[in-house]
Amino acid sequence: MSTRLACVVFDAVEPGSTARFWAELLGWEVTVDRPGEVEIAAPDPDGLDVALTFLPARRPKTALNRMHLDLSSRSLDHQRLQVDRALSLGARRVDIGQGAVPWTVLADPEGNEFCVLEPREEYVDTGAVAAIVMDTRDPLRLAEFWSTAAGWPLTHERPAYAGIRSATGQGPWLEFLRRPDAPTKCGRLHLDLVAFPTDDPLQEAARLRAAGAVPLGPQAAPPGSGAATNDPIAVLADPETNEFCLLPATVD
Repeated sequence: MSTRLACVVFDAVEPGSTARFWAELLGWEVTVDRPGEVEIAAPDPDGLDVALTFLPARRPKTALNRMHLDLSSRSLDHQRLQVDRALSLGARRVDIGQGAVPWTVLADPEGNEFCVLEPREEYVDTGAVAAIVMDTRDPLRLAEFWSTAAGWPLTHERPAYAGIRSATGQGPWLEFLRRPDAPTKCGRLHLDLVAFPTDDPLQEAARLRAAGAVPLGPQAAPPGSGAATNDPIAVLADPETNEFCLLPATVD
């Protein structure tokens, strides 16, 4: 049994315009556009299906996110073009204490931090999003949990860094960086998992709890019981209190 990583969710005061920013920047397409939810995804049908979903937030962002996206580049010229394109779409440069580094730190129009990386060999085949990055006090512990949750093998670990990726070798990395002063709240981004159609989602929720997840609310009714098809089966937190949702396999 396993679940799959379905999407990175952004809480945004303006979900539609934030989604359009990211779609333009990444070259992705809007796949869901309805009141209260906008989703974008890569147009490549052979790519790993990790989408970006944008949901409404009541208040503007005020603190550093614990999670961010790293964008890939093919060359130093391409990196500069990516930065210029992001700025022209409404991004801005931000200083989060990174110092003199070869990557560029930006924030989207809602203030969500992201990095445009210099060319790196490990990201040549990821597509536009090189990695989904979490700040953590214990990279290996969190990597082991998310390896169990997403079904992705742990591929590398170092004292300050651990990473997992789909066994297919497609799509972005999910990486964990040691940061002793990591924010205690997850911020405006979180992950959503989806149960496979052949698995019982309630059993999957129990498996995630056994791996170290903590329930954040009452367990939802199973699919077919009258609940909306896109309602979470469970809202949970990983061992470092990063919130995530388990969605039914019937989600659009």
